[in-house]
Amino acid sequence: MRFQQICDLLARSAARDRLASGRDPLAPGRGWLAAGRGRGRTAAAGLLAAAAFGLAVTACGGQASPGASFTGTAAASAKSPDSPAPAGDSSSPAACTTSGISVTLSDTGALGGQAGGYLKFTDQGRVPCRMTGWPVVVAVTAAGTATAARHAQSTMFGAWRYAAPLPIVLLKTGDSAYAVVAASDEPVGSSTHCPAPYVRLRVSPPGDRDHVTISAWLPRARSYLPACTAIDGSPTAMTSAITTLSHLPR
Repeated sequence: MRFQQICDLLARSAARDRLASGRDPLAPGRGWLAAGRGRGRTAAAGLLAAAAFGLAVTACGGQASPGASFTGTAAASAKSPDSPAPAGDSSSPAACTTSGISVTLSDTGALGGQAGGYLKFTDQGRVPCRMTGWPVVVAVTAAGTATAARHAQSTMFGAWRYAAPLPIVLLKTGDSAYAVVAASDEPVGSSTHCPAPYVRLRVSPPGDRDHVTISAWLPRARSYLPACTAIDGSPTAMTSAITTLSHLPR
């Protein structure tokens, strides 16, 4: 299994410099704020996008999550990645489940016409577990409209590409695996704004039917996950496959 990463160190540095912290307006004690909040960053995002696309793309890597590691590939596993491991078989731990992990949204921001961040899956059980494939991410608006995020092979949040088959990421207690979640933040055609944003995310680890619900607020972008559509009207919300932090830029 080999990952290839494509990112621009200077664009990443500029992005970090311009990302300011923010709070979820739907957090306890806060009222609803207009869905269009955060659009004031459009000019800055445009300048950053132009710089990112104008510079040469270079290969790079981030800091590895302690202990998280690739143990093989989904194709190389003799068992389904979602089937439990036999008792006493420490070399093939069971798949991570919703009940044994925590899910948070980290490293949020806006870059090159997209807004999003990293879904962080942390093993909180007493034994190792494994993750492979795409998580199920359903983005939900304040009105209750639900949209399943499509599978992405590249985004501005890492612009990563993989060579199939997908890796199996082994997590020990306290270790984390990651997946990108992002969407376009630019209206298309003659529109001057995007539809009401997604305010919640329903997230399931690969192969698990249960889910957790987290806020879709992106603190460093000062907005919720955008619900902008593509030119053909299709949703742009997307999620990457599970990987380690070392294969994503920060």
